[in-house]
Amino acid sequence: MSQTKPVYASFKSIGAYVPEKILSNADLEKMVDTTDEWIVKRTGISERRIAAEDEYTSDMGVKAAELAIERSGISKDEIDLVLCATVTPDYFNMPSTACIISDKLGIKNVQAFDISAACSGFVYLLSVAKAFIESGMKKNVLVVGAEKFSSIVDYTDRSTCILFGDGAGAAMLCATDKKEEGFIDLHASADGSYADFLVTPAPGSINPVSQKVIDEGLNFVQMKGNETFKLAVKTLTKDVKEILAKNEINADDIPHFIPHQANYRIIKAVGDALKMREDQVVVTVGKYGNTSAASIPMAINDIWESGRLQTGELMLLDTFGGGLTWASALLPFAGKSI
Repeated sequence: MSQTKPVYASFKSIGAYVPEKILSNADLEKMVDTTDEWIVKRTGISERRIAAEDEYTSDMGVKAAELAIERSGISKDEIDLVLCATVTPDYFNMPSTACIISDKLGIKNVQAFDISAACSGFVYLLSVAKAFIESGMKKNVLVVGAEKFSSIVDYTDRSTCILFGDGAGAAMLCATDKKEEGFIDLHASADGSYADFLVTPAPGSINPVSQKVIDEGLNFVQMKGNETFKLAVKTLTKDVKEILAKNEINADDIPHFIPHQANYRIIKAVGDALKMREDQVVVTVGKYGNTSAASIPMAINDIWESGRLQTGELMLLDTFGGGLTWASALLPFAGKSI
């Protein structure tokens, strides 16, 4: 009796998109009580991209997806699942942004849905796509992390408006029978007891749309910055140490450590705790800010387009976001390099 060959999920391609408009620290100095020096010292961010008024989360997701699809060599009619991670969907909260992206791409009669895991969204998507592929349910999965964070940022609140930017990243995950192309491991977890650390209070069933919501600015993101920073460093470091130890891989052997791009101080603290070399750690937060679910695919795209990411090279992804959620993944890049 013949046995079915095991199927693995492979990371076949990457694509990203950033809006044209740049919001620099000098621009923010004219809007709130802050300075370029203060922002850079606290966050490492110099500028961030802001979507046009008529440019939506789905539009950015489509542009990133088109690149990922083209680079994968997979045709649109071979895609059998479309997933989107976002906390700034086109609509609160239906239809899903994945459905809108599918329609704009011309992908018809294919399962599509969103997930909400904030900054951990993209790695959460990888876990979902991996499960669909390795169970045999799907073969070619388009995953998109896209955010128009400027739509939920209060630009009179200097504690949050300096941090966030807009953008999108996308990848194609495809079935393969080659074990060396598949994921090595993926961890994802959450703890809702810290929900108030990072929250957008409205609209929702707790705070439906009302005059009070508008007057009190409850439709804008709110963050407990110091508490989030401390927990992020602790959690990210612990998660990475565990996934490396479990798979008997040394931090020295990781060519590309790609953490969520929230704050340079967090990235450096985690990198230092892991004794990572500077050339191992991918940093894009300075030019894009925190783009939430889009940050990791945007960072992967940056090193791919610069020729730094080669076929077969190992990536270590690590992320932390509202929920609170966190996730890490060890996987090779199975696509073509430049």
